[in-house]
Amino acid sequence: MDWYPHATVAVVVEKDGKFLLIEEQSSGEIVFNQPAGHIEEGETFVQAACRETLEESAWHVKPRYLIGFYVYRSSTNNKTYHRACFYAEAIKHDADRTLDEGIIQTVWMTRDEVESNMHKLRSPMVLQCIDDYIAGKQYPLELIHEYSN
Repeated sequence: MDWYPHATVAVVVEKDGKFLLIEEQSSGEIVFNQPAGHIEEGETFVQAACRETLEESAWHVKPRYLIGFYVYRSSTNNKTYHRACFYAEAIKHDADRTLDEGIIQTVWMTRDEVESNMHKLRSPMVLQCIDDYIAGKQYPLELIHEYSN
């Protein structure tokens, strides 16, 4: 069996003390996650972060900095996810936009509300990314060097 990591992005968006979360269907369960997903062929980390946030929440965002890199092995599907998590500023909401399949709704929660829903989080990375954001972990976007031929 070939093993490969799943390269993903996630985005922390905070407004008025609340965090943007996605309520979605995953593996037959209803869970909460940041706007997040796989990086597509030819896409940069930042482009993927903007696209995933728009597709899942209808929010246009501007990534400001990297919060951190996270690795998580899921016990439900035995896949390993390598996540680059960004902080992004909410720019504009497109209320008429159709959300990705499997998305139930977007919600805004305080950090404590997220923690009280630990059992519903898609992974422990969701709260960890928020806590790292609150702790002030910030790395410039220039930390990422992407090359193509």
